[in-house]
Amino acid sequence: MKHEMVFGLHAVEALLNRAPERIKELWLLKGREDERLQGVADLAAGFGVRPQLCARKVLDEKAGSSQHQGVVVRCVAEPTKGEHELDALLDGLETPFLLVLDGVTDPHNLGACLRSADAAGVHGVIVPKDRSVGMTGVVRKVAVGAAESVPLFQVTNLARTLRHLQERGVWLVGAAGEATHTLYDSKLVGPVAITMGAEGKGLRRLTREVCDELIAIPMAGAVSSLNVSVATGICLFEAVRQRRG
Repeated sequence: MKHEMVFGLHAVEALLNRAPERIKELWLLKGREDERLQGVADLAAGFGVRPQLCARKVLDEKAGSSQHQGVVVRCVAEPTKGEHELDALLDGLETPFLLVLDGVTDPHNLGACLRSADAAGVHGVIVPKDRSVGMTGVVRKVAVGAAESVPLFQVTNLARTLRHLQERGVWLVGAAGEATHTLYDSKLVGPVAITMGAEGKGLRRLTREVCDELIAIPMAGAVSSLNVSVATGICLFEAVRQRRG
């Protein structure tokens, strides 16, 4: 059975609330006594999980990071979701709202994108298995709980998956700086998958060619592009605005 480390207050709280049965061990920072950590300890106790108190250096080593906010858990790793699970999700949706990330490699960016996806009501996030970051402790920490609520699908062949989405009636909108019309000219209602490119490189050629429509975020300043997580948030919430209207 594969295990993973999850750290950060929001990530651990989300795991305790959604899947406490996965947690095998819980460590808290020794000597830190505040409401947030005590809240985690109380929540864990309700599920029969007893925390162990550790020095900061020990927590740093267990998390592989110093950004753990005083809480680390070892838990049973969630099985990776792929094409089969994506189809099962689509079977249960009338109007899918999806986010596709083509080759995002920075875990901080993926975590921030998951956070925006959760806030926007996205049903699922799709990434390629290769040349892309998957679910990690850093991703979960940055996502502040969204990694437990928004399913992440890792697919073997992204272009093939995108064509499959089209066959299922999903409109593919790709963000590309060279696009001739803007995000605000696009209709993002109905079944849609907003497709974002990698940091600095944008969409790969095959991905760009599969998309039904390419859109650009209008830029008025000297900066020519935005961080992928910022651009993702802008695109998702324009879709939210249109879909609510």
